[in-house]
This record gives sequence, C-alpha cells and structure tokens, in this order.
Amino acid sequence: MTWTLIAALVGLASSGIFSSLFGWDRTLFVAAHVTLVAGLTAACFFWHHISLRVQFGRRWRSGTVVGLLIAIPLVRNVLSQPASSRPVGATLVWDLGWLGLVYGVADAILLSIIPVLMLYGTRSGETLSRPGRRLGWGLAALAGSLLVTAAYHAGFAEFRGPQLMAPLIGNAIITAGYLLTGSPVTPVVSHVLMHGAAVLHGLTTTIQLPPHY
Repeated sequence: MTWTLIAALVGLASSGIFSSLFGWDRTLFVAAHVTLVAGLTAACFFWHHISLRVQFGRRWRSGTVVGLLIAIPLVRNVLSQPASSRPVGATLVWDLGWLGLVYGVADAILLSIIPVLMLYGTRSGETLSRPGRRLGWGLAALAGSLLVTAAYHAGFAEFRGPQLMAPLIGNAIITAGYLLTGSPVTPVVSHVLMHGAAVLHGLTTTIQLPPHY
C-alpha cells in the first residue's frame, strides 16, 4: 500500500503544483509530470526488482487486443465532446507523440500499472492460487488505482466536483482490463489511443488532456 499512497501523492503534487499552482501550459506540464512519474517508476521497479521487459512481455498479445477493445468506448466518449481546431503538419505529429504517446504512457503507469503491480502483482503465487484471495487482492488493486486516479485529477481545478467521476469511471474500466489480462500493455494501449483521439478531436475541448485554463 505504501507505493500506492506514494503514487497518489506524486499524482496530486504533479497536477496540484504544476497546473493549479504554477499554471504551466500543457507541454511544460507534461514534461514535469513525466519526469515525476519516471522517477517514481524507476524507484518502485528497482526496490521490488521488477523487470520492465518481463512485465511488458507477459501476455502482450491478449493485452493488446483487450486494450484496443477498451479504447473503443473511451474514444467514443472523446468524440462525443465538442470538437475544436486541431494542429496540423509537424505540430500534429509532435502533439500525437508528446500528448498522445508520452502523456498516455505516463498516465497508464501512474494510474493503473503501479497500483496493480504493488497491490496485486507482489502477492505470492500461493496467495493468488486461491480464488477468494485473488478476487480480494484484485479488488484492492482496483481500489488503489481509483485512489491514485482521484488524487491525481483532484489536483486539476477542472476536475474538482462532480467532474471527477468521468476519469474515475474511465480508469476503472482500464484497470479492470489490466487485471483481466495481467498485461501492462492493456492500460498503455487504452490510454495512448484515448489521448491520441483527444489530440485529433480538439485539444481545447476534450477533458482527457488536462490542464485546461
């Protein structure tokens, strides 16, 4: 639970300080956010001797398929929002890479991968061999993911209040898919496609790409 609480604090600090306090534009915010998430991930994986290569090599095919399926309702939600002008040319390529790929991967790691690995993935094989305990730890991991999601989004002024429910529901679906497949590819694919759709549909109107001022 310690690493999940640290992840929640890192998410809250990232959005609360870089967005609400400093008011940095989206590009600079993502740079600072990614740096914090990368540092947290490196510390977490080093402490628990977790191999990034091994994790992403596990069930990556089913992880990709489920990630694509989960992305369908997420992208539909993006497209249901008001559209706004999108970048073109080199700027579009940059935004898809920076805000779609990099930002999406960072959020997938912070909101889904770290909580699931720490609360579920670190359990012993003997513990997870029992269906009741497997379900219990799976629900604990889902709750941990929602805690980190709530803390991270609460730091953005635009998500304080009922608006917080949207990212909670979306990330609950993503994390459930991760728990189902056991592959971190699932949340990465889902987040990246959702962020990419938000770039294409309109940076200024889609809620999936905070901060907005």
